[in-house]
Amino acid sequence: MFGLFNKTKSFEEISSPEFELKMKSKDTIVLDVRTGGEFASGYIPGAKNIDVNSGDFASRISKLDKSKNYLVYCRSGMRSASACTYLGEQGFENVTNLRGGIMGWKGQVKR
Repeated sequence: MFGLFNKTKSFEEISSPEFELKMKSKDTIVLDVRTGGEFASGYIPGAKNIDVNSGDFASRISKLDKSKNYLVYCRSGMRSASACTYLGEQGFENVTNLRGGIMGWKGQVKR
């Protein structure tokens, strides 16, 4: 009915080990979409912080290179899933969400 139930995700969700492996790929950017305070409490090394709930999120996303691969995470995977959907709607083709967010992350955390 009007495609309401046929909507497919424009991004992939992967586990922590897969995410860590993809981080090593060329042209890959890790995006942490949590608040600045959450980011300061600990983040995946090399991550760039752009708060999905900030007023300038869309503006900051519009300045990113759409040809890169984006690995996105938040605390639990919910906000980053929303961010991934938004990125897909903006024409980003290579977007991946960390399943379980940083709470499911098994790798190093920088503080």
